[in-house]
Amino acid sequence: MRTIICVEPGTLESKILDKPVPKSGEVLVKIKSIGICGTDIHAYGGNQPYFSYPRILGHELSGVIEEVGSGVDLPLGAAVYIIPYLHCGECIACRNNKPNCCTNIEVVGVHRDGGMCEYIAVPKTAVVVTEGVSFNDMALIECLAIGAHAVKRAQINENDTVLVLGAGPIGIGALQFSKIAGATVFASDVMQDKLDFCVKEYGLDGTVNALGDVTQQLSDLTDGQFPTVIIDCTGNAKAMESTFTNLAHGGRIVFVSVIKSPITFQDPEFHKRETTLLGSRNATQDDFEHVVACLKNGTAKSGSFVTHTAKFSDLLTTFDDWVKPGSGVIKAVVEMD
Repeated sequence: MRTIICVEPGTLESKILDKPVPKSGEVLVKIKSIGICGTDIHAYGGNQPYFSYPRILGHELSGVIEEVGSGVDLPLGAAVYIIPYLHCGECIACRNNKPNCCTNIEVVGVHRDGGMCEYIAVPKTAVVVTEGVSFNDMALIECLAIGAHAVKRAQINENDTVLVLGAGPIGIGALQFSKIAGATVFASDVMQDKLDFCVKEYGLDGTVNALGDVTQQLSDLTDGQFPTVIIDCTGNAKAMESTFTNLAHGGRIVFVSVIKSPITFQDPEFHKRETTLLGSRNATQDDFEHVVACLKNGTAKSGSFVTHTAKFSDLLTTFDDWVKPGSGVIKAVVEMD
């Protein structure tokens, strides 16, 4: 089968490998669409934690069931998406219904080879049969579920004012599901065109240009009260550190971003607000199901932020263009040809 492998930072290679054979309890999925995520881009750039090379990238995946191993009762040819977080089921996190942060987690495309290939074999627990959603949209469910999980972590409701830092794909998921939860939602980014896009597509209540005086803009938007929830999706240490002083008293901070550098804050600022600081890692099956339900009922949008598509056979040349500054990519999807 055809595969594309990131052999080292900045280098993708096309290779022909043997088609996998599903083991007992596994499903062989024929890949149809692959969403390109910040994780893939960071891995390509050499900036992704938890990562080693060479690696087949790709964890936002949809396809059809090609073959099943023993002990699997799923219909051949069924359309599916893949939950890429493979958990042990035995550790303290799994026992407490938090498989998304399993101590032995393997993320497809990060800890083990992913879906930039024609076929992938995964445990049956990672495969969800879904009808009524296109393959391209199914490849975006995982991306949106990350934002949905962050919203759930913060227990956002109609009484909240939410600031989402970063208007990329994960931020778009966070702001959409904050709106679905009934909150007043603002977004901040360094690129005004992204903010304008989010206002038009998702009905934001206001925007903050991150190149300006963020604190003053937030004060003006909230009559000096500041957001009750800030969700960071920037991967920028300074932006993450700014949340501690731009938050309402009694507020919650959710860090979705994963970065290598330390994050620091002033303890008096943290304590005087009685701040709640939350990490948000991956997503649960409940989050995936919530996303699918919202896509089907129209309260969430997926394809609206897909700005670029390419065929798998063109990916070697296209991927490098997508990661260049000024490419205009918000979200890219690869379609298997």
